[in-house]
Amino acid sequence: MDAFFASVEQLTRPTLRGRPVLVGGVGGRGVVAGASYEARRFGAHSAMPMQQARRLVGAGAVVVPPRIGVYRVVSRRVFALVREHLPVIEMLSFDEAFGEPEALVGASVDEVVDFAERIRSRVRAELGLTVSFGAGSGKQIAKIASGLAKPDGVLVVSPEDEQDFLRPLPVRALWGIGPVAGDRLHRLGIDTVGQLADLSAMEVTSILGTALGPALHRLAHGVDDRPVAERASAKQISAESTFADDVITLDALRPAISRAASAAHRRLLDDGRGARTVVVKMKKADMAVLTRSATLPTATTDLEVLEAVAQRLALDPVDIGPVRLVGVGYAGLSSVEQFLLFDPAASAVPPIGAPTEANADEPQSPTVSDDPEALGGGDDQVAGVQQRSGRVVDESGQVTWITGTDVHHPDLGHGWVQGSGHGVVTVRFETRASGPGPARTFPAALPELQIADPLDSLDWTAAEREGPLQA
Repeated sequence: MDAFFASVEQLTRPTLRGRPVLVGGVGGRGVVAGASYEARRFGAHSAMPMQQARRLVGAGAVVVPPRIGVYRVVSRRVFALVREHLPVIEMLSFDEAFGEPEALVGASVDEVVDFAERIRSRVRAELGLTVSFGAGSGKQIAKIASGLAKPDGVLVVSPEDEQDFLRPLPVRALWGIGPVAGDRLHRLGIDTVGQLADLSAMEVTSILGTALGPALHRLAHGVDDRPVAERASAKQISAESTFADDVITLDALRPAISRAASAAHRRLLDDGRGARTVVVKMKKADMAVLTRSATLPTATTDLEVLEAVAQRLALDPVDIGPVRLVGVGYAGLSSVEQFLLFDPAASAVPPIGAPTEANADEPQSPTVSDDPEALGGGDDQVAGVQQRSGRVVDESGQVTWITGTDVHHPDLGHGWVQGSGHGVVTVRFETRASGPGPARTFPAALPELQIADPLDSLDWTAAEREGPLQA
């Protein structure tokens, strides 16, 4: 799918079509979860700090929070349609998948293009979204080709053209070569896939290790026989890293926690679910593993909230001894997300000195209680300010709405908040089926204006929302 998060926002909020849309958190450490192609022309992209993206795009940027539930429903319908042509799909995320149709065994390039165009035409006509296809003899080439086909295109690499296609590409284009491996290869003068392929298998193994080297060497030669297979939903999403030297201070540990939280967050967004539980894992120099976890009142994809919890869970190496590995994981995954304004991390994690109990699976591993009853639920009450997801009421009774919140008015129907402040709120009334709609400004406390189900912006029936479930 092309710029999936932003494209769904433009689909369900027609006023945003053709405008530079940034989807993500708006806090001080907010991150771009998705950017429309209009925003990408300014240099904005996913995983970029939101403040940087807004500076690049300028005053025309439209920033809206992610609506994971909407994206998930749209994904289900898209891939239900795709499955009519590709019965077996291996989902990478809820906007990207592999397929290996028997109908294309031995097919020509033109036949593969025709096959892809039939699917693309149906998705565009029935759902109003664009799809890009890449095809090749294996997953690696197909994935690279799909990226080069974007936006809204098809690129088929025939077997006889694979080497000409692969060799000039930057070595980072290979699936599995990240910044660390890429920098290591660059220092050795290896910048293209062809240069990597020209090394011997032994040389590549000595540079990249026995776990990664041989597989990447085969991929550089275009050898990729991994089958397409259905994937089960993950129960936990995590990222971790091992330090070159043991970390002995909390100040040195915190940047690594931040990086791990961000890396796991990117995978969380790809998965399409929010997380309630944050887990921090620390492996000490003596190989003992310590874990701490905390559970939030509601599932979220807000990186600022998730990272804050992870940082609060960190144990000081001065107290526990040198640390050789740190990881951050997200569990309690749910397709239902509620956005929290204040600091749920503060109430989710007790002080470091609070009583803990041992984890039976990992002796000597302190954990934090994740009893939902201890964390509260429903509306949050912080410093005299009450908030429901989408709306805030301060202690004086003044109401402020969160930009991007879906709302309903009995006369004007479904809309979304474009802005709020100084006792008023501006709402744009439109849905996928309505076309660009009118904007109206009301007193923020207007009783008739109520929080609405974001799925109503799709204007789909209940049956269309459900659709056949993807694996």
